[in-house]
Amino acid sequence: QVQLVESGGDLVQPGGSLRLSCAASGIIDGIYAMGWYRQAPGKQRELVATITIGGTTDYLDSVKDRFTISMDNAKKTVSLEMNSLKPEDTAVYYCNVGVRVIMSSFRYSYWGKGTPVTVSS
Repeated sequence: QVQLVESGGDLVQPGGSLRLSCAASGIIDGIYAMGWYRQAPGKQRELVATITIGGTTDYLDSVKDRFTISMDNAKKTVSLEMNSLKPEDTAVYYCNVGVRVIMSSFRYSYWGKGTPVTVSS
């Protein structure tokens, strides 16, 4: 059974830091990217940061200078270091893993259950 185990979400004051982690297990097909998305109440889910197995990263503009994503290909883990957190960063953060079926061009992704981050004084 495929599982994405997320951790690190918490209540933090503005200006504080958090580190989110996600560990994937049970995935047979090849992982080509991992990332984090977030969804605030009443808002659409949005990309926060992604990283490919080749090291290419993509960040939401509002977090680009504050967050850092990293991935361990062998361990199938992805982390998001979040610094200088702002109230607008408050959301449920979801881990996403993109996979490619071995010996084919078919691709699909898995989602974690989400870990909440609340930035408030």
